[in-house]
Parts: sequence; C-alpha cells; structure tokens
Amino acid sequence: MPWWLWLVDFLAFVVIMTALALVALVFRRRYIARGTASFDLSINRRAEHGPQGWTLGLAVYRGEVVEWYRTFSFTLRPKYRFVRGEVMVEGRRLPDGPEAHAVHAGHLVVTTRNPSGVQQLALSPDSLTGLLSWLEASPPGRGVNTVV
Repeated sequence: MPWWLWLVDFLAFVVIMTALALVALVFRRRYIARGTASFDLSINRRAEHGPQGWTLGLAVYRGEVVEWYRTFSFTLRPKYRFVRGEVMVEGRRLPDGPEAHAVHAGHLVVTTRNPSGVQQLALSPDSLTGLLSWLEASPPGRGVNTVV
C-alpha cells in the first residue's frame, strides 16, 4: 500500500474522530440542560480585570444549587457548585478592553464571594436578573441580604 494512502486513511480517521467529539459535546450539553433552567456562564478565579483566567461554561439551576459545567469537557459532573446562601454578589461591570473577547458578547462581569473561590462571573443581563432573583428567593432565615 503506497504511503499516501496511509496518509489519506489517517486524515479521514482524524476528521471522523473530530466530528464524533463535536457531536458528543453537543449531546452532552443537551443532556445536562434537559428539563431545567440553564444559561451560559463564564467564570474566573482571578480578581483582576483582564482576559486571563476566563473559562466558558454552562450553569444549571438544581434546587438550592447552581451547577457549573465547562463547555469543552466530556464529563457529566459539574466543576463547581454554587449553593444558595453562600454566594455574595458584590458588584457588576462591563468587560474591559481585551476582556470583552474572552467572554460571550453582551455579557456583564459580576464580582462574587463564595466558598468555591470563583471571583468573577460573566453572564447576560437576563441571566443575571434570574440569578439575583434566585439568590434573593431563599427561604426565610437563610441570609436573604447577601445580594448587594
């Protein structure tokens, strides 16, 4: 068999595996978000403004918890869990300069304090309204004044 046929076979294999990986990512996202409220949420463990450290993801409301999944991952387990009553929103702002290219277009950056160590969240204004409502809607006696 000539060497170029090996090369064609190898390239076909790479294309097929890439397509299967992309299909798996799409089905994973649909599986995670099925039957519940979900939204695009980027996170950053750094407190500084800038494009470094941002990770794209999907957040899903699950009762008293918001679970966060990386966009480009095959795992079905959340990377972070934000428990209602443990998350404090301290401020919001528009992305600065190159930071705007690291998050989804039109998203706001929210500064937070929580046990997971995530310092900043980036989400759409509508998703921010939903998140703040979810945080404020905690049962009586559970620290409803944690939203600034």
